[in-house]
Amino acid sequence: MLIRQKIIRQILLMLYFLLSYDEVHGEIKPSRLEDLELEKQLKLLNKPAVKIIKTNYGDTYDCVDLYKQPAFDHPLLKNHNFHLKMKPTLTRTIQNLDTSLAANQSSSIWLKDNGCPSGTVPIKRITKDDLIRRKHIPPPEDIAFESSLSTLAIVQIPYNRNNKFAGAGMSASLWNPRIEAQQNTACRLKIQKGSNNLQVGWRVDPILYGDTWTRLFIHFQVGNTSCFNTLCPGFVIVNTMFPLDLKFVKIQQRGDPHAWEIPLFIERDLLSGNWWLLYGQNNEQIGFWPQRIFTQLKSFANNVEWGGSSYSPPNMPEASMGSSCLPIGDYHYDAYCRKLNVLNEHGQTVDVDETNVHVSDPDHYGVMDVPHWRGQKYQHMAFYGGPGGTGFEAYC
Repeated sequence: MLIRQKIIRQILLMLYFLLSYDEVHGEIKPSRLEDLELEKQLKLLNKPAVKIIKTNYGDTYDCVDLYKQPAFDHPLLKNHNFHLKMKPTLTRTIQNLDTSLAANQSSSIWLKDNGCPSGTVPIKRITKDDLIRRKHIPPPEDIAFESSLSTLAIVQIPYNRNNKFAGAGMSASLWNPRIEAQQNTACRLKIQKGSNNLQVGWRVDPILYGDTWTRLFIHFQVGNTSCFNTLCPGFVIVNTMFPLDLKFVKIQQRGDPHAWEIPLFIERDLLSGNWWLLYGQNNEQIGFWPQRIFTQLKSFANNVEWGGSSYSPPNMPEASMGSSCLPIGDYHYDAYCRKLNVLNEHGQTVDVDETNVHVSDPDHYGVMDVPHWRGQKYQHMAFYGGPGGTGFEAYC
């Protein structure tokens, strides 16, 4: 009897893992009707390509006419007047254009080409498996911490409804926390006003990407509508060489003498009100979220957060975050966000002195907030991370 029960438990466990794999990788074969619907969606989402290019790590991107990209399918952008020659009014201007980050990295990203031809932008090709997995993407972080399904380890500007922020920035160290199929884990900069928010950072998310690589991500939310990357209309790409969903190959390991990191900025164009994504030390312009798609972020943000988030479904232990260890205050061993800064309503960079710490589960995650790392200005450092419920703390 005991042997029989043991066999049954093993079979059930095996079925669970098989089903989990199928849900994430889209291996469940859809019905003919579902298949036809998926084909219809793919025709709408994958725009005609002027050229098809591939990355060194196997992703396929379509070079799409800038004015025919998915962003302009948004009902509020149908009659847009955007033109590539219209330059944004930003405080953080592009520097050293000939040696920009995107230009330098293009040769290592792309298999044969240096990005897309002029007048086109790289849009990641969406597959049936992507659409199937998308049905299982968990809901976004709730506005209120106490009702969120995500676990957070963050620092935050003290809330004041009268705050007026025209942007924010950080440099985030790159890690690849080990997670299970239905989990996700991320480091992100988040700006918010009411039910509107923008996020940018890196993410390990098998449901979103179909793999467990560390990748660049963007996300926006307006009320009940939310979206990652270019999975739905909203974000306008302007950079011909630098792709969203970028896979990061150089990843930090605990004890490494060198820290791999990415500088990221969100900045509001003070004339148009569009929210721009900038990347790298050279402030490379990747694209923007148009002002008209928002309700509350039509004006300034009043809340900014930096740090880690993770998600696990109710039947699984909490996912690991950052370095998968509780922070000890050493950037060789900890995940971190540094150079935390905000832009005031005039577009001036303001050093972040005062922040609050929020940790959803202090038993499994932590944050060490250091406003002036080594006594320097513009060096606000937030160490974060933790093993979650994985048991990885034994390796810390």
